[in-house]
Amino acid sequence: MRALAASAEPRAAGGLAPAFAAARSRVAVVGLLLGLAAVSWWWTADRMRGMDEGPWSGLGTFGWFLGAWVVMMAAMMFPSVAPTVALYARMTAQRSRLAPLWFTTGYLVAWASIGAAAFALAAGGNRLAGDVLAWDRAGRWVAGATLLAAAVYELTPLKDLCLRKCRSPLGYLLGAWREGRAGALRMGAGHGAWCVGCCWALMASLFALGVMSVAWMVFVAALIAAEKLLPWRRTVTCGTAAILAALGILLLLAPDAVPGLTTTPPDAGMPMGVMGS
Repeated sequence: MRALAASAEPRAAGGLAPAFAAARSRVAVVGLLLGLAAVSWWWTADRMRGMDEGPWSGLGTFGWFLGAWVVMMAAMMFPSVAPTVALYARMTAQRSRLAPLWFTTGYLVAWASIGAAAFALAAGGNRLAGDVLAWDRAGRWVAGATLLAAAVYELTPLKDLCLRKCRSPLGYLLGAWREGRAGALRMGAGHGAWCVGCCWALMASLFALGVMSVAWMVFVAALIAAEKLLPWRRTVTCGTAAILAALGILLLLAPDAVPGLTTTPPDAGMPMGVMGS
């Protein structure tokens, strides 16, 4: 019996060591993502100081906006996507330690594509309609309508489907599994696409409230994290819909009652490139 116990100890220790190593790896991945999110928030707050022009803020040049957008997505999305990346890291621990990095890169590529599309849409709209989205023209009404539309989307089956994919990533990872670096990039982009389907209306709300406002970024990021991480999925989405609807109604009827809303652009005569330098 003593010999059996003695022989079992090394096996037990050998079985625990990989488990502890995997756990440390997952903690490191989550810590890295949260650390990058913190740095991104700091960079965003520093670079966007004084740039909040309220609803439909100017986006600056394409290069500047896309770089800022990617950093914003890292700040807003990394805390809520960290559990998914940690799960992926666990599943690839024996294959590649860099796989989570490629997965996260693919995730950001998906969001960068949406940022590029949003910029193209805004630029095309400005050429066709000029300053029609100015606050004293149609901007207030379009912003309010955008918030109300986002509230409605929160209650749709498509939103529910995308949110379930984001909240339960194991099924996605198993169904979309691809090996290698290209596979990791593809899986990350695919998961990012589900996240876009889940959160695009919330991001549209951010544009309507002021995409260059750190305060509204924090607000939208908190809604996204609550939807993805809190256990009461349906309750949270209904609550988010109610909040967006209330903001939309206030924006239409009593904009002065919306806290933190900028309706008079600061430094209106200063070019965007100067403010962002």
